[in-house]
Amino acid sequence: MAMLGKAIRMGRLVNSKSDKMMAITVDHSLSRGILTGLIPIQDTIDKIVAGGPDAITMTKGIAELCWPKHAGSDVSLLLKCSNYAPCHKTYDVVFGDAEEGVRMGADGVSIGAIMLGEHQAQQVREIGNLSKQCMSLGMPLIGHMYPKGEFVKKEDMTKWENIAYCVRAGAELGVDIIKTTYTGDVESMAKVVAACPSRVAIQGGDACKTLEDYINMTYDAINKANVGGVVFGRFVWSYPDITALVKSLRSIIHDKATPQQALEMLHDLESDNKKK
Repeated sequence: MAMLGKAIRMGRLVNSKSDKMMAITVDHSLSRGILTGLIPIQDTIDKIVAGGPDAITMTKGIAELCWPKHAGSDVSLLLKCSNYAPCHKTYDVVFGDAEEGVRMGADGVSIGAIMLGEHQAQQVREIGNLSKQCMSLGMPLIGHMYPKGEFVKKEDMTKWENIAYCVRAGAELGVDIIKTTYTGDVESMAKVVAACPSRVAIQGGDACKTLEDYINMTYDAINKANVGGVVFGRFVWSYPDITALVKSLRSIIHDKATPQQALEMLHDLESDNKKK
């Protein structure tokens, strides 16, 4: 029965036509401080939802305060259960669990881990404990797992071997969807995907310098490297027209639009919005 629950929730997270997941995350304030794009947070969430992603990730307090108006929408809630902070950048501290996810109507819970560093052991233990809860409750588990610990040189944080280690570790621990870093090219990212029997999703993060770069990365990862989805944040809600950008990214992820088509769609939507 619990596995039926997980199957139902995964079916809401993953688009049935494309077999891909598009999630947007607004869980950054504990980790990075108060960022302009998340003020006011209700307005940002409303604009993201209007774009129609499959899911949105947020912490329990923000969910209680800002999600009620969207309860029952086609956008799933992913409950973030951990975060690092400016004073402990390589340790995600757990503050939630799967039972809270069930209570709040979430279709998944997520937990972070900064791998290949001094605090990997504690974080792996915590992922294992949350995985056990999720399996018993039929709750999908999403892991945000990156090779950014103290034992990894900055230039090695995008090496496919290190990223593959993170996603495979997630699969070993029972994580259903692992969000991680894009390697920078299709060939090496395809190796990461091949190394992991769970679904791999990429972050946006600091991977690109321009919006066009992010759009090209999305297309390459989804259509060429066979990545199973995206979990984007800062570059989406920092954009002036959040809703238009979400719709344009969705066209790549679920409708196989080319980068050029997605950019044209973005510009058309922005032009239409300016006329209103």
